[in-house]
Amino acid sequence: MARAFLLVLDSFGIGNAPDAEKFGKPVSDKGSDTLGHIAAACARGEGDKAGLRAGPLSLPNMDRLGLGLVAQKATGSRPENLDYQGEPEGLCANAVEVSIGKDTPSGHWEIAGVPVPFDWGYFPETQPTFPAEMTRAFLERTGLPGILGDKHASGTVIINELGEESIRTGMPICYTSADSVYQIAAHEEHFGLDRLYEICEIAFELVAPYNIGRVIARPFIGETPADFERTGNRHDYSVLPPEPTLLDRAKDAGRQVLAVGKISDIFAAQGVTKKIKATGNPNIFDETLKAIAEAKDGDLVFSNLVDFDMHFGHRRDVPGYAAALEYFDARIPELEAALHPGDMVILTADHGCDPTWQGTDHTREQVPVLIFGPDIKGRYAGQRTSFADIGETIADHLDLAPGRHGTSYLKA
Repeated sequence: MARAFLLVLDSFGIGNAPDAEKFGKPVSDKGSDTLGHIAAACARGEGDKAGLRAGPLSLPNMDRLGLGLVAQKATGSRPENLDYQGEPEGLCANAVEVSIGKDTPSGHWEIAGVPVPFDWGYFPETQPTFPAEMTRAFLERTGLPGILGDKHASGTVIINELGEESIRTGMPICYTSADSVYQIAAHEEHFGLDRLYEICEIAFELVAPYNIGRVIARPFIGETPADFERTGNRHDYSVLPPEPTLLDRAKDAGRQVLAVGKISDIFAAQGVTKKIKATGNPNIFDETLKAIAEAKDGDLVFSNLVDFDMHFGHRRDVPGYAAALEYFDARIPELEAALHPGDMVILTADHGCDPTWQGTDHTREQVPVLIFGPDIKGRYAGQRTSFADIGETIADHLDLAPGRHGTSYLKA
């Protein structure tokens, strides 16, 4: 029996999706291209940062697996310095999302075989942004003296803006974004981590009538904007997927589903047999390798590398995103060395977050799908019309019952 390892490079898009014109405001996402624009910026020297990185974007391992090829298929042009000319060493494709959104839950659920056929609820771009009746109920149930923020904002920016006031008053910072999310930031020590989790659970109940997908606890430490820092104790409270996912099918078949990073939160722990906490791409990669060593025949390891999105995409940090990609790429040989005959690895993404694009939100993009392993024959598998094909490929590989959506790459 085989094993499967699924790694999501959070936000690593490779060019706008066919329906990108419907997304983004005031400028649509048509023309967005996370990989291509990072590569072009690096070629112009705009990805240089002293002590971090310099020069053209260098991703030789993902390129030989087919990254440059699928990016070219997605956009019509090859990204700068991704010039591998041989046959791809991975079974590769550019994939299009069918879910109505460009957010983390929709992307991950579709990857796991369950597209999201409905639109989420979103808070308006007004200030205050949250419904007054919801905020009143939140304050009544939590006993809080009030909330700060109550607007659309970048997490790091709003913590710098309101963190000291939050510490002084005991009021948490509540904010949202273009995603279907209610985020609560509070000081891990002054406010208390357990107290933050407690009020997030209350908020999760209160946002349900508004069809909001997630409430996120955003603890931070430090005393002033100069040293405020979000900690690794983030916790996402998510609604359940609309139907059983690949994870449920694997668990029901008696397999281990080892969830690394924020995967368990994204699926509300449904279908997960072991949650492996890890923060930061280096630590997440380390824990993924440990999970691979632990995995038995038939098991699934599912990891999310969140830094690409959280630290670099949303913050519009081209050098940081480029350095993170190069770090990940350099560690792929370690991943390959850990494989047994019959193993399958899939590298993919859940949406885009082009760091050169307007605003700070996700971008509606195609994603790369790079499939490799000791027995995987490399070839281009075309543009796939749903991320659900990824989940069905893993189900096929692990000899699990097929789902209702998607077609296995192995069937072609």
